[in-house]
Amino acid sequence: MTSTQIPAPTDGQPLDQERLTRAQKALLALSDEVARQLAEDHGVCVRPLAMRRIDLTSGRVDVVPVPCGSTREDRCRPCADKARRLRMVQCRQGWHLEHEPVAAPADPTARQKELMAVRADLHAAYTVAREQGDEDECEEIRGVVAEIDAELRALGVRGRLAPLDPPDRAAVKRSTRRRQDAPNLPRRPVEKRTLGQVFGGRYRPSTFLTLTLDSYGRVDAEGAAVDPGTYDYRRAARDAIHFPKIVDRFWQNTRRCVGWDVQYFGTVEPQKRGAPHFHAAIRGTIPRAELRAIAAATYHQVWWPPHDEIKYSGDRLPRWDDRAKAFVDPDTREALPTWEEATDPEVLITPAHTVVFGAQVHVKGILGGTEEAGRHIGYLTKYLTKSVGQAAGLGEDASARQREHARRLVAELRITPCSPRCPVWLLYGVQPKGARPSTTPGVCKGKAHRPEHLGLAGRRVLVSRKWSNKSLADHRAERSAFVRQLLHRAGVQPAYAVDDGPFEWERTAPGDRDVPPRPVLLLHAIHQRQRWRADYDAALKAAGDPPDQNRSATEGEAA
Repeated sequence: MTSTQIPAPTDGQPLDQERLTRAQKALLALSDEVARQLAEDHGVCVRPLAMRRIDLTSGRVDVVPVPCGSTREDRCRPCADKARRLRMVQCRQGWHLEHEPVAAPADPTARQKELMAVRADLHAAYTVAREQGDEDECEEIRGVVAEIDAELRALGVRGRLAPLDPPDRAAVKRSTRRRQDAPNLPRRPVEKRTLGQVFGGRYRPSTFLTLTLDSYGRVDAEGAAVDPGTYDYRRAARDAIHFPKIVDRFWQNTRRCVGWDVQYFGTVEPQKRGAPHFHAAIRGTIPRAELRAIAAATYHQVWWPPHDEIKYSGDRLPRWDDRAKAFVDPDTREALPTWEEATDPEVLITPAHTVVFGAQVHVKGILGGTEEAGRHIGYLTKYLTKSVGQAAGLGEDASARQREHARRLVAELRITPCSPRCPVWLLYGVQPKGARPSTTPGVCKGKAHRPEHLGLAGRRVLVSRKWSNKSLADHRAERSAFVRQLLHRAGVQPAYAVDDGPFEWERTAPGDRDVPPRPVLLLHAIHQRQRWRADYDAALKAAGDPPDQNRSATEGEAA
C-alpha cells in the first residue's frame, strides 16, 4: 500500500484517522460532499434558501429551507430535474387533447364594473385638469387611478388598462406588404378551434416539427467552421439574437395559412455550430408540404439603424454631456442621434437585417399514447437542464477548433446590439433608448452577449396560450393535490404536516442570528424528504400499490 492509499478497516473496527498521513486524509470524503450527494439521491435541493415563515394565526416563526428553483443541473441537479419533469407533464397533457381546453372568460362582477365606471369618471376629470394645467389635480387623480388599478388586478381583471396620458410619440408604422422575393401564402379565416382532424373515426394524430436557420458556411463534424475566414459570423450572431421574432412570425403565418388556431409546445436548442434551432410539438396534423412552404415564406425584418461599421472604439468613446442630457461625440461635442431620430421612417428606408429559415425542415406525424410520443417528449426536453453553451457541446472536452469557433461567435455577439436599449448602440453612433449617465458605451449586461447563452437571451421553452389552459403553477398544484389526496384516502397523517396558515413569508438577511448555516438547512431538507418518503410509501402500501409505483409522477412534491 502506498502512502496515498486509504487503509481499509479491519475486524469491523472504524477507520483510525489519527494514524493516517496528511496525503491519505486529503482523500477522505468531505462531510459537505456526503450531504450533497445524499441530497441528490433523495431529490432534495442542494442550494436551499432560508425563508422566514410566519404563522399569522399562532404567531409562530420558523426558518425553513426553500428550493432554489434553478433549471441548470450544474447549479442544482434536483431542482433542474424537477423543472424538466414538470415541462414533460405540461407537454404531454396538451399534445393529444380530444376536447378544447379553452374555457370561457368569467363574466365581470358588479364590483369590477363599479370600479371601471369610477375609472371612466376619473379619466374625464383628468382630461379637464390637464387642459386647465392643474398639475396638483392631475397628480391626485393619478394616485387614485393607481389604487383602482391595483384593486382591479386583485379582483382578477386582466389585459391592458387604458393609460391616463397619451403616448408622447405616435407608434412608427411601416408597410406590411410582403417582400417581392418571398413566396406568397394562402390566407384563410382562422376558425376558433385548436384540435386537429380525426382520421378513421378514432385517430387524432399530431405533429413533431424541427426548424433550423440558414447556413453561414461549411462546418465539420464537430460544428466548427471549416474556413473561419469565410464563415459569416456577423449574420450568425444577428440571426441568433432575432431568432424568437422569426419563430413568432412563423406561427402567425401558420395560423393564417391553415385556417385554425394552431397550438404548440416548443423548445429552442443550439446546434453544434452554435446556431439555434426549434423543436415543436404541434397539436393536430398539418401537411408536410404546407409546413415547408410556410417556413420558406417566413422572414423577419429588423428595422434598426445600420450597425455594420463601428464608429467608436478603444479610448475614443461617446461621452455623457450633462448640459445636453445626452451622449456626445468626443471630438465635436455634438449630440448623437436619438433612437427615434435614427429609426424615423423617412431616414430608415431599408431594414438593417432580415432573418430567414434554412431549407432543412423536419416534419413527422405522432400518435398519442404511443412509445414514440413519449420518446419525442423526452427529446424535446432533453437539454433543458443544460446551458446553451453546454447543449452546443462547448464543455470541458471541447476541441480547440470548437473553442475557436465559439470565441469568434461570442466576439461578434459582444458588438451586436441585442435591443433598442442596448449600450452597444453607442459604438455605432446611436443613443439607445433610456440612455443615462451610468450607461457604459459598448458594455451590455444582457444575456445575449454572454458566452454561455450564444445570443439566446429569451426563454428556452415556448408554449402557446391555449396549449392546456394551465400554467406551470397549475401543474405544480395538481401534483401536490395528488399526493394529499392519496395520503387522505389511505388515512395517513403526514409527519411533516403543519397548520394551514395563513402564512406570511419574508426573506432573511445575511447575518440574521436565527438563520442556520446552509449545511444545517440541507440536513433539515433531507430529514423532511425522508419523512415524506416514508409517509408516501405507507400510503401506497395501504392503497395496495407497490412502494415504488408512481414515484416519477410525485417525486419532489414536499421539497
